[in-house]
Amino acid sequence: MNRYAEHPPKADQRPEALEFHGHRRLDSYAWLRDPEWREAMRDPQRLRSDIRAWLEAENAHTNAVMADTAALREQLFAELKGRIKEDDSSVPLPDGPWAYYVRYRQGGQQPLFCRRRLDGVEEHVLLDGDALAEGQAYYRIGDAEHSPDHRYLAYSEDCSGAEVYTIRILDLETGERLPEVIEQARGDFEWASDSCTLFYTLQDEEHRPRWVHRHRLGTAVANDPLVYEEADPGFFVGVGRTESGRYLLIDSHNHTTSEVRYIPADAPDTAPEVFLARQDGVEYDISDHGRNWVILTNAGAEDFRVALTPLNSPQPTHWLDLVPHRPGTLIRALIVYRDWLVRLELEDGLPRIVIRRWDSGGEHAVQMDEECYELGVVPGYEYATDVLRYTYSSFTTPGRVYDYRMDTRERTLRKEQEIPSGHTPDDYVSHRLMATAPDGEQVPVSLFHRRDLQPGPDTPLVLYGYGAYGMIDLPGFAPNRLSLVDRGFVYAVAHVRGGKDRGYRWYREGKLEKKQHTFSDFIAAADALIAAGYTGPGRIAAHGGSAGGLLVGAVLNQRPELFHAAVADVPFVDVLNTMLDPSLPLTPPEWPEWGNPLEDAEAYRTILAYSPYDNVRAQAYPHLLVTAGVSDPRVTYWEPAKWVAKLRELKTDDNLLLLRTNMSAGHGGASGRFDYLEEVAFRYAFLLKVYGMAERS
Repeated sequence: MNRYAEHPPKADQRPEALEFHGHRRLDSYAWLRDPEWREAMRDPQRLRSDIRAWLEAENAHTNAVMADTAALREQLFAELKGRIKEDDSSVPLPDGPWAYYVRYRQGGQQPLFCRRRLDGVEEHVLLDGDALAEGQAYYRIGDAEHSPDHRYLAYSEDCSGAEVYTIRILDLETGERLPEVIEQARGDFEWASDSCTLFYTLQDEEHRPRWVHRHRLGTAVANDPLVYEEADPGFFVGVGRTESGRYLLIDSHNHTTSEVRYIPADAPDTAPEVFLARQDGVEYDISDHGRNWVILTNAGAEDFRVALTPLNSPQPTHWLDLVPHRPGTLIRALIVYRDWLVRLELEDGLPRIVIRRWDSGGEHAVQMDEECYELGVVPGYEYATDVLRYTYSSFTTPGRVYDYRMDTRERTLRKEQEIPSGHTPDDYVSHRLMATAPDGEQVPVSLFHRRDLQPGPDTPLVLYGYGAYGMIDLPGFAPNRLSLVDRGFVYAVAHVRGGKDRGYRWYREGKLEKKQHTFSDFIAAADALIAAGYTGPGRIAAHGGSAGGLLVGAVLNQRPELFHAAVADVPFVDVLNTMLDPSLPLTPPEWPEWGNPLEDAEAYRTILAYSPYDNVRAQAYPHLLVTAGVSDPRVTYWEPAKWVAKLRELKTDDNLLLLRTNMSAGHGGASGRFDYLEEVAFRYAFLLKVYGMAERS
């Protein structure tokens, strides 16, 4: 036995028979799910004692195995922290007489929400996250929004990691917190024009945002009227506001279908009206401009189109195309200004910003500097403006914030991400290659490494993937990765199907009955990187989190010999059991993504064929680090726990298998920015250890 086999704990086997569609399974580790998981999620101290004991035994084993990396982890943490400007600040966003921004103090873990007058320099700290988090094991501010008249600030806070928020309201004139407290909230809210009315969403017992209520300042929260109730457990509900400020929006949606209701923001007591009743597979967002609604939709347009219709005629028969559908060019988002329409597009895997003048219809694209990059837009607060704020970065270029004058096309750099410990972009090179999937599809792979590295068959390589929900992985700057790349790793991202990296079709081809494409694409990317000489067989570390953890688990079952190691963060690996349980928070909303195995025998067989937990078998697996969070409402802690228990039972190797459960946090891990870096340092130390690189780091 090698030096990693230090008597890991083994979970009891308590087989439970499960039968669906004539197929019988035995689940030996179903007992790791606490029957009172909802209570444990909100208060981890209530976790059942035998489950807690096993998780703590796994944590103790992980700590014992990783004890020899303590100095390395301190070194890595210092590196990671050294790349953060501790007293960093966002670029202020103007709104009327004020400019609002977020900053951190030196050594601070939590953000400070601030403002200053445009004609002054005095700072007003509206919300001090460090002070609010003091003495709490977990604390995160979800959202903070000032009222239109700038007098009040509403904010939401999560004190457990379970993503159950409390909404509080500050009077910015007096500095006092109002007595109204809204519990069990989702965290999103929106002010009406009167600055006295707040719309917010509440969650049900299954952590699903289901109700929209209306609160008037100075009244009892218990008497807040119900504005909308979502009857379908497969749909989540949220609130928003159009850029003009004229309308409040109530959005009901799952992953493939949406339905929007609107309320005049200056008449908040008005009953909401449905813009377009939900139709399976039809997604849309709305805003307003002048006398028209502006609609971004996939109705009759897989990669989306932009249409206009009069405010009093929302019916689709009145819709007129403003930006017609162009297959292969995905319209991701719109920002509606008084004089301009801005859209963020994705074409051939790369983003671009297109600006259209309302009065003339003339369009132009904002020019970028590199071939491979990440791009984002910042809506801001002002509607009547000629200035667009956008963000830009690449694998090698730190993040930049630009103000772009849409009328003169002049660009002003407002901020460049500062790396206090130093960073020279020319020390690195980035590439993109195409991998051929088994069905002939070309899968993009983005990668970067040090310029002075000559990759070869022995080069360690981290291959990251996600591939679900249409999420797009663009090659943006992430300073943490430099701690591996500077030590000789190649870092690569596989743009697998299941995301929208190559348009909506790319998403459609990686879900439901076609989910295997996600895994085959990732394997093809690994094979292509080997063939191109960037690494060799058995030298790759697979990395993914949540649905990306499902990707990691599936490919380890299917092609374990490709990988030397894997990191699976809060991995969604017990897919079949979760999709069979409609009481779990995300199950009904996610049936359009994975299929409904309760009602559909074919969906049951499809999920069974790839579900990582169900397909663990007696074979050798690479070194593996798995993380979990007791308060996680998205991927419940027992999924990674059960997977590790089954791997311990069946795997035939002596490679390292570690489970690290955060006993006081949820899906996003630790809440403080430096606490999070300790988790990254642990992950990197694990990789350096199993690659035999810890001693020379």
